[in-house]
Amino acid sequence: MSDQTFSHFIIHKPKGFLSQFVYEGKRKGSKRLLGELFNFPKGTMSIGRLDQNTEGLLILTTNGMESENVRSSKIEKEYFAQVDGIITEDAIERLKRGLEIGVLGTRYQTKPCKAKKITEQDIIDYPIELMKIRDDKHGPTSWVSITVNEGKFRQIRKMTAGVGFPTLRLIRVRIGTLHLNLKNGHVQKIDHIVVK
Repeated sequence: MSDQTFSHFIIHKPKGFLSQFVYEGKRKGSKRLLGELFNFPKGTMSIGRLDQNTEGLLILTTNGMESENVRSSKIEKEYFAQVDGIITEDAIERLKRGLEIGVLGTRYQTKPCKAKKITEQDIIDYPIELMKIRDDKHGPTSWVSITVNEGKFRQIRKMTAGVGFPTLRLIRVRIGTLHLNLKNGHVQKIDHIVVK
């Protein structure tokens, strides 16, 4: 089958949405699904997931064979994390080296990654709405960019918490060469998926 047989999309997933189209849990409640954002064709699936509270770049496709390529350890995934407190150089170095986190009840050593402090000025290059996420009395926050080649469950959140700076807001801004360029909640159909 040619690539033209399939449909591909990129979206800027808003906070509060699950990265799926059908909810299989016991209580759906107020959980929102991707199908609310656009009239996707039957068989559309997300490649990888962002948890309910994570925002940012997500690729969708009707071609399940694309998933292996995008999720490959050869493809970098970059996240911007707003963390509790002013992150230190020591914490950045620990993130870069990798650290032990809990994954599904077992201990896991994250692979070395790229990490650096960033500022709100670095963020305005992306269609990310800067917002006050808590009252000043709770102390300062800061931003860090973390680029990984793996994607364990809630990995970035666990990594920042593991170095003493819990994540308050998390946004995926890049998958390989594909950068976040859509406003929050927007969907764009693309001809093919290129994320080398």
